[in-house]
Amino acid sequence: MIDKTDALRMIRDQILALEASPLYAYRTENKFFPVIGEGSHNAAVMVIGEAPGENEARQGRPFVGASGRLLDELLAEIDLRREDIYITNVVKDRPPENRNPHKKEVAIYAPFLEQQIALIQPRILVTLGRFALEFVAARYAPDVTAPRITQLHGQALPGTAPYGSIHILPLFHPAVALYDPTQKGILSADFRALQSLLSGLT
Repeated sequence: MIDKTDALRMIRDQILALEASPLYAYRTENKFFPVIGEGSHNAAVMVIGEAPGENEARQGRPFVGASGRLLDELLAEIDLRREDIYITNVVKDRPPENRNPHKKEVAIYAPFLEQQIALIQPRILVTLGRFALEFVAARYAPDVTAPRITQLHGQALPGTAPYGSIHILPLFHPAVALYDPTQKGILSADFRALQSLLSGLT
């Protein structure tokens, strides 16, 4: 039986060679890397963003720019480190000009995220931002109709994954607080909700 690390390497290799992706040419022309994900392969928490930005695509790592530094700070406030969780995105390559991913792009990358979730088997899926929430809720909590992050942030939603019951925790993207520092308090409170959720896991 293949282990998680080998299986995740296979996912990485498939994405690296994904010439069918509408973003493949843009990646290679700009000497970008796909951003597969990083962290514990046995994590109870998986953090899911929308798609990599330029800093992430240049380094091949998720959340390494200003938003990433703020994410690290918010995790530290609840005694978590990057290596304790797994961080990834719905779309694994950077869309031009950081635009929202197109439906075709989501469709081609979605199976890789679903494989990552099935392999790592997190108990909590933390979605960062509206786009990630809509995608994850549609797949794992279809009873949540028209999920709106402004109404649901910081509230755990029940979901179901192939391996059992999970929690989905919608959070604002850290970039929100970079544009409007008054939002930092809301983000901190929402991350404390993650801490409470984690402490209640059995």
